[in-house]
Order: sequence, then structure tokens, then C-alpha cells
Amino acid sequence: MRFLQFLSLAILAVVGAVQVGAQTDPLNQVHVQPRSGSTAPQPSEPAGAEAPPVTGKAALNVRPGSFIRLNTDLVLVPVTVTDPMNRLVTGLEQEDFQVFENNDRQKISSFATEDAPVSIGIIFDLSGSMTSKLVRAKESILQFIKTANPEDEFFVIGFNDRPELIEDFTSSVEDIQARLATVHSGHRTALLDAIYYGIAKMRQARHQRKALLVVSDGGDNRSRFTEGEVRAKVRESDVQIYAMGIFDPYAPTPEERMGPELLNSLCEDSGGRMYQVEDIDELSDIAEKISTDLRNQYVIGYRPRDLARDGKWRKLRVKVTPPPGLPPLTVYARTGYYAPLQ
Repeated sequence: MRFLQFLSLAILAVVGAVQVGAQTDPLNQVHVQPRSGSTAPQPSEPAGAEAPPVTGKAALNVRPGSFIRLNTDLVLVPVTVTDPMNRLVTGLEQEDFQVFENNDRQKISSFATEDAPVSIGIIFDLSGSMTSKLVRAKESILQFIKTANPEDEFFVIGFNDRPELIEDFTSSVEDIQARLATVHSGHRTALLDAIYYGIAKMRQARHQRKALLVVSDGGDNRSRFTEGEVRAKVRESDVQIYAMGIFDPYAPTPEERMGPELLNSLCEDSGGRMYQVEDIDELSDIAEKISTDLRNQYVIGYRPRDLARDGKWRKLRVKVTPPPGLPPLTVYARTGYYAPLQ
């Protein structure tokens, strides 16, 4: 019976692919029917070797991607899953996932899918090249906020020659809208400085889940921080980076031509995603997709077998095995973390 359920879902997914222009699901999601009474197989360990598992909302009350001292150390990894049509896949269960640290499979200790609130920093490009795109970019930011969890909090950093805090942490759409109405574009692009500032600003966040939304049209040509310094900052943090890249296909400078690669790599390192904007009129739709991504993540926790506190980089890989009848799925998760020193 369970196999038939998944087979039916697979057939529906194929039909949906043919009728993509007519689909009515506003969230553009694929939901996997839960398997009643199923339990996740786990490798055996000696009795008394582990603390009770953390499940549900309790699993979201510690910092994703970081070591937190509970009864033992716990690493949490936010994960997004999509199908071949780039639609979100919800309804997967713990047994569908595997986590590897430095190629060593780990035992999953916690698994949660709740829509927990997020602290979000919006990094808004106000350089001169954004002038013709400014109105639509503002609209997309407001659409993103309106479709977020009502308990989310936001700050806005605008940047051209240097980053500047436009609006501090707030949950008020009206406050952000009023502040965005006052900004203007001009000058050059200090993108890396703005991302660095945004990650540092997250130290003041109320929520344990944290993300940056970067809205930009090109590469960096003004920052004091280097790409290596910002990449290290991203890896040290527990902040996911999402981006709406409004790139010029005929970019005149090397920095602008490297912009897509730079943003995409920073997003991938953090476990986020970059959306390349082909049509400026699609900005608000893409903003809503990113908001939906953040509201439909799996949070997987494990206690590392290697408990050495050596400060070394540990590579992470999350693998999903689709239930029978489903096509191959794509996983977005951070690529690693630094072990603690104490």
C-alpha cells in the first residue's frame, strides 16, 4: 500500500511537470505523504552512550550549524530539498536522510520540520547600476517580508561605497517600507563589506535560526574585506545566505562578470540558494519563493562521533534517499563547520 501511495505521487509529479503552466499550488511544493507508524533505522550503539534525542520544536532552540552544550554536543543542520523541477519537497521523514561528517556517517539524533521564526538581514544593493531596478527591488523586499513567518524579525543594510544600517531589527512591514522609501542609488559596490556587516549584526538576533537575503546586480568593486575573509566569516557563522542576483549579461567589468559566481559560492557554503533573476518583473515572485524556502526546511541534528575540540574544518554532506517511486532529489545544506576549541 505504501509503495502504491508513492507511485501515485510520482505519476502526479510527472503530470504536474507537463502542466507546469497550469499548476495551482501557490507555494510550488511537492508534499510526500507521511508513512504512518514508520520508524527510522539507526545504527546500534552501546547502551548509555547517548542522551535522549531532541525532537520537534526543542530541536530548533539551539543554534543551527554550531556546537551547543546540552547533555552532549549537538550539531544542527538546516536542509532544503527540491525535486527535478526545482519545487520544494515537504513531508520527508528522518529515515530518508543520511548525514556524513568528513565522509563518516553520523547517527541522526533530532529531526524537526516546524516553521520556527527566523532572524533575517536584508542586504540591499544601492549602487549606481541598480538605479533602473530600484523600484522593483524594493517591491520584492516588501513581498518577501509580507510572506514570512509573522514572528520573524528583520534588519536592512543598504550598501554602495560602504554598508549602512537602514532599519534595525523589527517585525513591522510599515517601518521597513517607510525607510526603503527614503533610499537612493549611486556610486560603487561594497558587496563583501555588506555581507560581513550583516553576519556581524546577527550577534544581536533574537532567534536561533538566522539568514541573510542579498539583493544585488553585480560583483564587488569597493570592499575592504577580501573574498577569503568573508568566506571564512560565512563558514564560522550559523547564518544561511540567500540571494536574488539581477545580473547584467553584458557586464562591462571583470568584477561584475564574477558577481554570479561569487554570490552563488557564498550561498552554497552557507546552505542557502542563489536565484538568478532573468526578468526584473519576476523579482517579487522569487522573493516569495525564498520566503517559502525558509518556512519549509528540515532541521537535522546529530552528535559527532569525533568529539575533538581542535578548531578544524569539518566537511558536511547531507544525502536524501527518495521514497520508492519518486525522482532524484536535490539537497541544499551548509558544506561544513569549524569544530570548537573548548
